[in-house]
Amino acid sequence: MDLPVMPPVKPMLAKAVAKIPPGPDMQYEAKWDGFRAIVHRDGDELVIGSRSGKPLTRYFPELAASLLEALPVRCVMDGEIVIAHDGRLDFDRLTERIHPAESRVRMLAERTPSSFVAFDLLALGDEALLDAPLCYRREALSEALDGVPAPVHLAPATTDIEVARHWFERYEGAGLDGVIAKPLAIPYRQDTRLMYKIKHERTADCVVAGYRLHKSGPIVGSLLLGLYDDAGVLQHVGVCAAFTMSRRAELVAELEPLRMESPETEGHPWAAWADASAHEQSRMPGTPSRWSGKKDVSWVALRPETVCEVAYDHMEGDRFRHTARFRRRRDDRTPESCTYAQLEEPVGYDLADVFGTS
Repeated sequence: MDLPVMPPVKPMLAKAVAKIPPGPDMQYEAKWDGFRAIVHRDGDELVIGSRSGKPLTRYFPELAASLLEALPVRCVMDGEIVIAHDGRLDFDRLTERIHPAESRVRMLAERTPSSFVAFDLLALGDEALLDAPLCYRREALSEALDGVPAPVHLAPATTDIEVARHWFERYEGAGLDGVIAKPLAIPYRQDTRLMYKIKHERTADCVVAGYRLHKSGPIVGSLLLGLYDDAGVLQHVGVCAAFTMSRRAELVAELEPLRMESPETEGHPWAAWADASAHEQSRMPGTPSRWSGKKDVSWVALRPETVCEVAYDHMEGDRFRHTARFRRRRDDRTPESCTYAQLEEPVGYDLADVFGTS
């Protein structure tokens, strides 16, 4: 492979802001919930690189074949790998692809094929476009992908902030998680936050049923959160973190009275967390997997008597898609009142209508 921009490439990033920034010199796109990917193609050679620079090509063989058919013969593109199911993006099915067995990857490629949504062009032919402004790169990208068939898509984009606000409200129902705003004059800078991301934020009252220790010592790393389902079972829905180091130490002391030395005999709802078969019936803190490797995922069990309010962006199935943000303790709430019923459901929106918008 001999391209003007060679792998690995670290993608340009976005910083979080509360509102969609206005301005005549801004481009707006939907924020896709998938695997960020930089695609290098040089003739018959193709490399799909992840955000960290590691190759993803072997996990998406069906997509690699489609990209070789659809992309210009020599190019480097930035985009997102997504999987659609029942008219919306499905991140869980996407993560299933990262599997060591080639036979399983091939089976999933046939059962749940992936798509590539392109939103930037880093090189075309012998020309590197990293220093070109976004407006130039976007025009070149649109021409390069003109008329390409699915599963390769050109990401819809607009300079109209009212359209962007409409997308922010409606596209969540198709599994997208916000809007990206990009100044039209910016060059492409690897691993630099020159763009803006605006994500949905909601709050929920959750039961604090345990915590994991921080990697630096015997202080709280993250709080383990639970919600009660319709059957009255406390399901693990995610974690909240991002505390200061001093606050992490304080939390250990504050939570000590709730600590359970023997979760099994004291009746903690997640006492069977180390039993892999128990996870088939209930959601609880996970055991080591292909994602965590040898990472220590053990945790300290607490009597599920404390409630806290957290902010989250959206759900993936029955859990928080990303790490929640701690807001405050809710001593006025009972743990039993923390159910899934409080969660806001976005109005459904067909993903096909997103791809049909430009």
